[in-house]
Amino acid sequence: MNHVKTGLLLAGMTALLVVFGRMLGGASGMMLAFIFAVVMNVGAYWFSDRIVLSMYRAQPVTPAQAPELYRMVERLCERAGLPMPALYVIPDPTPNAFATGRDPKHSAVAVNEGLLRILDHEEVEGVVAHELAHIKNRDTLISTVAATIAGAITMIAQMAQWAALFGGLGGSRDDDEGMNPIGLLVMMIVGPIAAMVLQLAISRSREYLADRTGAEICGRPLALAGALRKLEMAAGVRPMHAQPATAHMFIVNPLRGQALASLFSTHPPMDDRIARLEALAQEQGTAPQAYAWR
Repeated sequence: MNHVKTGLLLAGMTALLVVFGRMLGGASGMMLAFIFAVVMNVGAYWFSDRIVLSMYRAQPVTPAQAPELYRMVERLCERAGLPMPALYVIPDPTPNAFATGRDPKHSAVAVNEGLLRILDHEEVEGVVAHELAHIKNRDTLISTVAATIAGAITMIAQMAQWAALFGGLGGSRDDDEGMNPIGLLVMMIVGPIAAMVLQLAISRSREYLADRTGAEICGRPLALAGALRKLEMAAGVRPMHAQPATAHMFIVNPLRGQALASLFSTHPPMDDRIARLEALAQEQGTAPQAYAWR
């Protein structure tokens, strides 16, 4: 059901982009919007991993530099049936992690230095398993496509704002006398919000799935639950200096905000994520005290 829901949400975002292109420029505008989305997605497909790793100054690590981490990831990859991803460490004291890459053969897992400091071995394993689950479920590509389409819709809305400001929409359409002012207003205001809501729905759905898949890979749902609890507390004390456009990639939301901002978070409520993992542990018959977190 998660895959079906994600597919429907992505289709909705694409349809929204095409509709807004038609509203802005008729049939030709619709075609340009579609081509624009394709070009942006191709660029994101090939270059997004390098861009985000460079953005956070992620440093590649070798087996000689981090032998224990490498052995852990190799063992988890064998369980998950995945090739070994490239490993990176981000020089940031805020504990967090993310996965990136266009497919399992071209993937990378990056962990912050702070994560390796505050989590025990089993909790780190749970976090890494969560990130490998994103790779296994192709979430790294899905999230990139969703973010790219949402960005394209926002750019079209901004183009409409400038065109309206300078009176450039009066005869820009090729199928009528011009754009309806009400339609223009809806596109400028509702469009970016609708794109954001769809993107958030996709991101939250994939996080739930990655939690469950990651718990199954490592075999320790409560270890992952304990890690999430620690990471969430640490992020509240010391928020990470992250770009909003990449917030959805991290295992916990690196951005902090008030109650209203939490409604537009790229991540599901942490209490809900932990509760689902605890329920999964009960299903598997895992004793809660077996994976107590520090």
